[in-house]
Amino acid sequence: MTDSASDRTAPGRYALGLDIGTTSTIGILIEPATARVLALASRAVTLSSPHPGWAEEDPAEWWANVTALVPQLLAEAGIDAAEIGAVGVTGMLPAVVLLGADGEILRPSIQQSDGRCGAEVEALKREVDAAAFLQTAGNGVNQQLVTAKLRWIETHEPAVFAKIATVFGSYDYINFRLTGERAVEQNWALEAGFVDVGRDVIDDDLVALAHVPRSVVPRFSRSHAILGSVTPEAAAATGLAAGTPVVGGAADLIASALGAGVVGAGDVLLKFGGSVDILTATPTVAPDARLYLDYHLVPGLYMPNGCMATGGSGLNWFVRTFAAGETQKAAFEGKTLHQYLDGLAAAKPAGADGLTILPYFLGEKTPIHDPEARGLIDGLTLSHDLGHLWRALLESYAYALKHHVEVLHDMGHATTRYLVSDGGAASRVWMQIVADVLQQPLQRLAGHPGSCLGAAWTAAMGTGLASDWGGIAAFVTMDEMLQPDPANAAVHAAGYQRYRALYRAVAAVQ
Repeated sequence: MTDSASDRTAPGRYALGLDIGTTSTIGILIEPATARVLALASRAVTLSSPHPGWAEEDPAEWWANVTALVPQLLAEAGIDAAEIGAVGVTGMLPAVVLLGADGEILRPSIQQSDGRCGAEVEALKREVDAAAFLQTAGNGVNQQLVTAKLRWIETHEPAVFAKIATVFGSYDYINFRLTGERAVEQNWALEAGFVDVGRDVIDDDLVALAHVPRSVVPRFSRSHAILGSVTPEAAAATGLAAGTPVVGGAADLIASALGAGVVGAGDVLLKFGGSVDILTATPTVAPDARLYLDYHLVPGLYMPNGCMATGGSGLNWFVRTFAAGETQKAAFEGKTLHQYLDGLAAAKPAGADGLTILPYFLGEKTPIHDPEARGLIDGLTLSHDLGHLWRALLESYAYALKHHVEVLHDMGHATTRYLVSDGGAASRVWMQIVADVLQQPLQRLAGHPGSCLGAAWTAAMGTGLASDWGGIAAFVTMDEMLQPDPANAAVHAAGYQRYRALYRAVAAVQ
């Protein structure tokens, strides 16, 4: 294997990006030299929550989606597989995928939003010096850590724990299926709690906290480093050409931020995917337990960020649970259920007539790091209807973003330019609510297909199909700028205070 594009010549001029997302698997084919998207396709993913706070998926479904998407993309683009010169995979982070010695999947993946390991987090807090851990690992002791999840498996599924030969992430698993190589991408390793951020290496002592042998965590890979090449077996399954180079990959939120152009101080991306994320760029390492720290895809930069446990996944759950009966009405109006609900919400006043929701349906990650937090509806009366509920739910995620912005300011980060991306950004109603809550303009992006674009560009950079990280900006143009409505500022300021106070009150009696 090599770590440099200079050691090999890419066989084709196109790059393939795959996004192993929480709610869908997405594929994209691009031509880096001309900033052209040749094809884009997606397939749904099943998120399972068999117990309160649990979030699991089947890695075999991700791979099945990949094997279906690649031929579809090739057909849509009208190109031969040999013309693809690079493959990059991105995905949610840090999902936990466990393999046995023969590469078999030992159990469903434990997703990054899973909140089952509260007891293990508390035990870990008692064992380590929290401040020292934060400075070494770059991230605090919280439910995001793979260490805590592995300890949960050790306690509750000892037979599975005894068989673990490899632990890695969602896109690491797809890379394994493509290349046969077992490796962990830099940001999965960092958010897992295994990297000494000062020394920039996987640390044996940090891995030992997970009670697994060091050999269980495979080698460390840079995002743009060539990890391996497509094997004949993977070529037969996917339709890719054997020998096509595959790079280390990228965390989905970081890949999306690169595509949005978040490369300087003051740039902020609000990412509305399966979870709601907020990211900014900095050249300095300044760990803070309230947020996460990741590597930027641009070498030398870092990316402090927040990630909620839910977002689009929470909205989808609401639609399935409470709004399925509106399907015919939505179809009659030529709308999706989400669009139909947006219309109902737009007809309601800011503040949803006193209705407040806490969207902690899987516990919550940043900035409160409380796996025991739960979703809650407050102020519900007989005068409220489905439109009020949907509006309050949209407002709840906006209030959560305001909380994150306050933390970023407290850390000393400027927030001068807000960009919005991914599927939820298509909802003008939701984005207007966010603009009104933050009282900041939101720059919508056109042509940004999400994290898959960042994955494809990372592959292009790693294989020499592209030479400038900033070149990805040619794929994305600035669209509508949503201006905040000052008339809604006061009601949302009051709503935000209720939102914060409600969590504190409920947490006190849990």
